[in-house]
Amino acid sequence: QVQLTESGGGSVQAGGSLRLSCTASGGLYGNHCMAWFRRFPGKEREGVSSIYTWGGATYYADSVKGRFTISEDNTKKVVFLQMDSLKPEDTAMYYCAASTRGCAISTMTPDYWGQGTQVTVSS
Repeated sequence: QVQLTESGGGSVQAGGSLRLSCTASGGLYGNHCMAWFRRFPGKEREGVSSIYTWGGATYYADSVKGRFTISEDNTKKVVFLQMDSLKPEDTAMYYCAASTRGCAISTMTPDYWGQGTQVTVSS
């Protein structure tokens, strides 16, 4: 059974940075897609960024391009989301996700989800 565990959330002032980590365990083998989603209070989850494992393509939502960077450490099955120049509107619960079917962040449908980690950005 695949398990995704997030860490690195917290509170930061606007303009600051946070780095989220997601560790995958269980049956994720071969090429697949890892992604970050976020959910604002009272709204649906939205895609933030995604990456094909083993050095593949990356995708970003327009709202985070140039500020967030997704990366991976395949040897440890860890994916990171470096978040710089954070804004109050980035405040949300951030979820790690994995998919074996497609990787475009705007259309992917994850097979697995983490429990989420809260990110709060104050002005």
